[in-house]
Amino acid sequence: MNFIRTLVFASLLLSACSASVGDIPPTPVIPSEGMDQPEVPFEAFLTPSPEPFQFSLPLPGAEPITNWRPPLYPVPWAVSPHDHFYFIRPIAADQTNWPNADYRYGGVFFGINVVHTGVDIPSPEGTPIMAAGPGTVVWAGWGLFRETPGDETDPYGLAVAIRHDFGYRDQQLYTIYAHMSEMNVVLGRRINAGDIVGFVGATGATTGPHVHFEVRLSGNSFFYTYNPELWIAPPQGWGVLAGRVMDTRGRLLTSFEVTVQSEENGQTFITRTYGVGGAVNPDPYYNENLVLGDLPAGIYKVSFRFEDRLRQTWVEVFPGQVAYFTFTGERGFSSERPPVPTLDFLPVTPTSQP
Repeated sequence: MNFIRTLVFASLLLSACSASVGDIPPTPVIPSEGMDQPEVPFEAFLTPSPEPFQFSLPLPGAEPITNWRPPLYPVPWAVSPHDHFYFIRPIAADQTNWPNADYRYGGVFFGINVVHTGVDIPSPEGTPIMAAGPGTVVWAGWGLFRETPGDETDPYGLAVAIRHDFGYRDQQLYTIYAHMSEMNVVLGRRINAGDIVGFVGATGATTGPHVHFEVRLSGNSFFYTYNPELWIAPPQGWGVLAGRVMDTRGRLLTSFEVTVQSEENGQTFITRTYGVGGAVNPDPYYNENLVLGDLPAGIYKVSFRFEDRLRQTWVEVFPGQVAYFTFTGERGFSSERPPVPTLDFLPVTPTSQP
């Protein structure tokens, strides 16, 4: 019975709906805007876009500050009796901390008769500069080059000088840090090796941010500078090459291009000889006019042209030591090291007779 009632109610409802729809006029069809456009050709005949398909790729990360290199030997380091690697480098090991190869000690600035009395270590502005050894700050401010305190036109810019607690051959040692953006020490402060004395900048006469580093012996003046690459410790397993290049009469050849090539991997280094005298001084023992630091231990070919002939020799660089050679014109090369200094400073003690 209930089923019949439901069926009747549905029939009545459908009848009512049919009557209502029939009374309402149909909604007019509005033609779309695209109906008047030409028919789209088959997809296979579509002309490809002239713009290439492009991907959105993530940008590469920041470049590493420096390639890894071995840690430095602990200082003071002196394997052979006449070497004296007494100093650490003024820039930390995780930064670029090696000298600019194109402007070493004794170089001449862009042809101008201004000799370079130190090494330049390029580094971003604001990089901390560390003391190379313990000592006392004896200069902090402008005017170091001209020795005129407060001179803001001084070529060294903001600079710090340290008188170290140790010397060499009974003479005082100093180190210099120039072109700072900011100092971190005051005059008279006691410091240890590795203490931050300031930050890399571009003050003074410079083409970009770097630290100009000097080693001075016996006097705190640029007339007493020595090649820093013979004083700062090399990376472990690496060494230093020093040479004295002369003509047949024993006169030093200056600004003489020398090629040093590794026999192991072919890596090539170019350096130049420097003169001596004035503000450039040779090492008390090696009496050199050429130094190339940071060389991995191994065999190297040293070559250059002299009087229109190619001259070459081979030297072995030992870890933590200075390799040495001389060239004397037509007499050629020699690896004989300088003679050992005599002990003439010792008092003569007569031998007792039995």
